[in-house]
Amino acid sequence: MDFTMSTKQKEWLDRVKVFMNKHVRPAVPIYDKQDAEGPRWKVIPIIEELKVQAKAEGLWNLFLPPSKEHDDDEFHGAGLTNLEYALLSEEMGHISWASEVFNCSAPDTGNMEVLFRYGNKEQKRKWLEAVGRAHPGMCSVSGSKSAQ
Repeated sequence: MDFTMSTKQKEWLDRVKVFMNKHVRPAVPIYDKQDAEGPRWKVIPIIEELKVQAKAEGLWNLFLPPSKEHDDDEFHGAGLTNLEYALLSEEMGHISWASEVFNCSAPDTGNMEVLFRYGNKEQKRKWLEAVGRAHPGMCSVSGSKSAQ
């Protein structure tokens, strides 16, 4: 198997590395301080700030693989295959919370992919647009009929 990176893979990996080095790594002490303050379960302000920056730089929903059947003008990912995304995920994984900055952390990723592939337009607009606006925890899915 040939593991040579394509130009596309190199470009995306470089973009993520630059963002990690410029924004995420310097924010680690801020994160640690904010995490140590207040209640255990809380929104960490520096993560919310970094989410806005990542989205502005087009580093958002990188995990969502291309799908001819489901991609449309309104809802789509970065167009990366799982193999192309794997290297980006590895880079994000150097800091335990970094994937959240790129909207690529579980369980939201799995929930978003289910909505992307099988949700109707109304459900996508309600839940995926909220996530797209960098609101935390907006992509929770319930198995009950009342969640529709």
